[in-house]
Amino acid sequence: MSSTTAKSPDVSRRSERSRKAILRASMELVGEVGYPKLTIEAIAARAGVGKQTIYRWWPSKAAVLLDAFTEVVHDEDYSSGLPDTGDIEADLKYVLRATADEFSDASFEAPYRALAVAAAADPELADQFVSRLREPGVRVYVERLRAGQEAGQIDPDLDLDLAVELLLGPFQQRWLNRTGPLTHEFTDGLVELAMRALAPRATPR
Repeated sequence: MSSTTAKSPDVSRRSERSRKAILRASMELVGEVGYPKLTIEAIAARAGVGKQTIYRWWPSKAAVLLDAFTEVVHDEDYSSGLPDTGDIEADLKYVLRATADEFSDASFEAPYRALAVAAAADPELADQFVSRLREPGVRVYVERLRAGQEAGQIDPDLDLDLAVELLLGPFQQRWLNRTGPLTHEFTDGLVELAMRALAPRATPR
């Protein structure tokens, strides 16, 4: 006589599937309706879960979106750093051109802008936004500039955190305030201007 044993459901797998569906839904919806109209109820409906499932894991829609966006950024992986061909100006131009293309893509731009605006009004979210998104990005620029210092292409006495602010600040302001398009001409000019400020000072005779 044979008997069949029913398998018990894998709760952890089901939970992970639900979590990924929620994160995906939040990214899709913020691009479709914008952050102000994004709701936990809409995310739950799109993900096929109850809203209490979302509230069990996240306190707010901003927290859901931050997790979703962080996963997207981590998929691109900061660990490899910026390219280092030995020509720091060419490398920075390459990276900022790619960044301009990314920030002009609605699927990236909508959730990032939503988080930036929400963080401006929420100190706790702002801390997480900085530590999870901004700081890892700044770190790879600092490391590339440090390599430039070691190669004699960047002034050895520079504060590298401040140097990154000098490079990225105008880019972020143009994007956040919508004062102009993020063209490759703009990013190339920005790198060229920054390199004049960051280059080693001529040794006086």
